[in-house]
Amino acid sequence: MNRTNDGRGGGQQGANLLALRSHNTALVLDLLRTAGADGISRLELAERTGLTPQAVSKITARLREEGLAADAGRRASTGGKPRTVLRLVPEAGHAVGVHLDRDETRVVLADLDGAVVARRRAPLDLGAGAAAVLAGVAGAVEALRADGAGVRPLLGAGVALPGPLDHRRGVLHRVTGFPEWDGFPLRDALAERLGVPVVVDKDTNAAALGLAVGGEGGSFAYLHLGTGLGAGLVIGGSVHRGPRTAAGEFGHQVVQLDGPPCGCGDRGCVEALCLGAVARGEVGEAARVLGAGAANLVGLLDIDRVLLGGRTVEADAEAFVRGVQAVLDARAERTGDTAVPVRLASGGAFGVAEGAAQLVLAPVFGRGDA
Repeated sequence: MNRTNDGRGGGQQGANLLALRSHNTALVLDLLRTAGADGISRLELAERTGLTPQAVSKITARLREEGLAADAGRRASTGGKPRTVLRLVPEAGHAVGVHLDRDETRVVLADLDGAVVARRRAPLDLGAGAAAVLAGVAGAVEALRADGAGVRPLLGAGVALPGPLDHRRGVLHRVTGFPEWDGFPLRDALAERLGVPVVVDKDTNAAALGLAVGGEGGSFAYLHLGTGLGAGLVIGGSVHRGPRTAAGEFGHQVVQLDGPPCGCGDRGCVEALCLGAVARGEVGEAARVLGAGAANLVGLLDIDRVLLGGRTVEADAEAFVRGVQAVLDARAERTGDTAVPVRLASGGAFGVAEGAAQLVLAPVFGRGDA
């Protein structure tokens, strides 16, 4: 693992962020973060990374100079003098996470540990045009930074919103219901406005990343039903975006030929059927349709679990979890497979925004799937 490749390539995925100088530095930072306040010694860092003690000493010296690491006391040794242990300094850097929903903005300010130190929400009209939306986001971010007065350097901003979009280039495609955004370079426009690096991704991918970083292991699907419907897919611990970053357009799979029209221009989409049932007050039917879509994912990807989120789900979480689970249980009975569990995702109303902050933070700690 003694690699020393320079991680300062193009900024298309935020690779120029503070402290992301090499794969080795990210390994050390991740172990410092995992160790928490108790800290970890340089010898342990060398043993767990496979790096030489000399390499670890150089990396930790640089991190201490930059304020990213600090002494956490001394620990008894089995032989020789006690070892100095080091810890991450969470307040040494922060990231903004922005969730642009169709009618609301949610923004969080998170430290290096991912702990939220300030949060805000405000009305939003995604159809008001780019200038108005950018101004609104910039205002929300500045207000948030004022809320967290005294915070250390801002590493960047992660922005999550309905897809489809090009994650690598930060360019939007035709967001369902808002064709005027097609081709808009949101990442570059917002980076110029905020003066910090910006990473753009779909709301479902951001939420899924936040869940994976937060401890959801293995492979799972995060299904987000709010004003629209989408999926974030984590396969083997990494967010699956696909070669064109277009994976997860779950809401627009057709499950009823010649069904009701959908905002995407097709008919009989899961999204249209789900939201139509919700509008009629038929939550059980909405859950059944969502379950049918989830069963398709389970059969296709052989995932470990299904997590549900979004404001529509949260409004009647028990009914949605129960309804989707019933469909998956019925599928398991037919196929003889083990039933895949369904539960409500953690994070609540700010889960997507917190995941958006991880679009900035995760690469600092070597999460290449961010």
